[in-house]
Amino acid sequence: MKRIVFVGLIGLSCLTALAQTNWPQFRGLSAFGLGEDGKGLPDTWDEKKNVAWKTSVPGLGWSSPVVWGNQIFFTTVVSEGEVEPPKKGLYFGGDRPEPPKAIHHWKVLCYDFESGALVWNTELKSGAPSSSVHLKNTFASETPATDGERVYVYFGYQGLYCLDFSGKVLWKKTWDPYKTRLGWGTSASPVLYKDRVFIVNDNMEGKSYIAAFNKYTGEEVWRQARDEPSNFSTPFIWENDQRTEIVTTGVNKTRSYDLGGKLLWEFGGMSTICIPTPFAADGLLYVCAGYVGDRLPINKPVYAIRAGASGDISLEEGKRESEFIVWRETNSAPYNPSPLFYKGRFYVLWDFGFLSCRDAVTGAEIYDKQRVNPQGRVAFTVSPWAYDDKIFCLSEDGDTYVFQAGADFKLLNVNPLKEMCMASPAIVRGSLIIRSNKHLYRIKDHPVTKL
Repeated sequence: MKRIVFVGLIGLSCLTALAQTNWPQFRGLSAFGLGEDGKGLPDTWDEKKNVAWKTSVPGLGWSSPVVWGNQIFFTTVVSEGEVEPPKKGLYFGGDRPEPPKAIHHWKVLCYDFESGALVWNTELKSGAPSSSVHLKNTFASETPATDGERVYVYFGYQGLYCLDFSGKVLWKKTWDPYKTRLGWGTSASPVLYKDRVFIVNDNMEGKSYIAAFNKYTGEEVWRQARDEPSNFSTPFIWENDQRTEIVTTGVNKTRSYDLGGKLLWEFGGMSTICIPTPFAADGLLYVCAGYVGDRLPINKPVYAIRAGASGDISLEEGKRESEFIVWRETNSAPYNPSPLFYKGRFYVLWDFGFLSCRDAVTGAEIYDKQRVNPQGRVAFTVSPWAYDDKIFCLSEDGDTYVFQAGADFKLLNVNPLKEMCMASPAIVRGSLIIRSNKHLYRIKDHPVTKL
């Protein structure tokens, strides 16, 4: 299949069109999970209905699938020993400070989009892990990125790899692991822009940094030290009407850098754990973080920011807006799922199973937290997505709750897969590519079912 290579500026108006063809990084090129805004994508399914194919995947990993042409890529780690199964929900006691002793195999997998067949399986490393992860994290939680010719794979605690579309390793950059917060591991994915691949490595050893690498050679182009503890948020490339910026969320400071690594602006006032990914829509940048343990004072802020800022733009205590901060809401951010922008509205899926909605321009509340499942608490980690005037929320139980988009909270249906899910799907060419803890699914309206 002919490959269309992403090589330059792509404006927001083009994002949806490109997303229909390829899904090159975490949450798609737009970084906020927007699928085709028309008919043809599925809105009902279960473990058999509207399943084009379903295939078993080895090992464990919560990296999302990315798609280019007829190839689906994601990472996994296979252990030769017994693996403690992940536990659903939010809870204390998931720390596992000691690395497992069994031999593990770090892999990149490629599957055929049409058939679900395994195309290639490349092992990048084998050995006993030298660092630990939280019970709900994995050693393969960073989503790859692709430019249509190469696949870039980042394992935050050990290195960055570049492979071609046949699975051959073209270059690699490896380093010793850093200690992470409570041994929880890492999850910030790499991002691509033109001839650069950018990574953030925030850790507890005072050696945090953001770095840019030449995507063709692996040469480190620049590196900037960051005064940050462990963060888990993927950086975002913000193309606005004034410049292109690299935005990073952080516990100490949210920061923006130019493409050469120079600090443009920053502000304090974030949550004590940062996971959601920044994104931009309709001229505004949205940044948030909401650790569930932040209680007194409550600090789960969402910020909407306009382009052109410089220096320290931190808000004064009690203020909601400033020259460059359009609005801030202090108790409105999720912990794990990234928020969703869709048709002028800002949706937040809360980990404990609630959905809320605001006007994206003003921050005005449209509806407050509404319980996703009227029958009781449900846990969510996957970021929501949208198309065809519907909002989709995939629970850790594997149930996708489908809501009517708009000013009214209305549950339309629930689609069960009956498997644990913590990886955000790819939305491409009339299909959803969903990864569970054991399988990869291609969901499509009215396919020939192959199980």
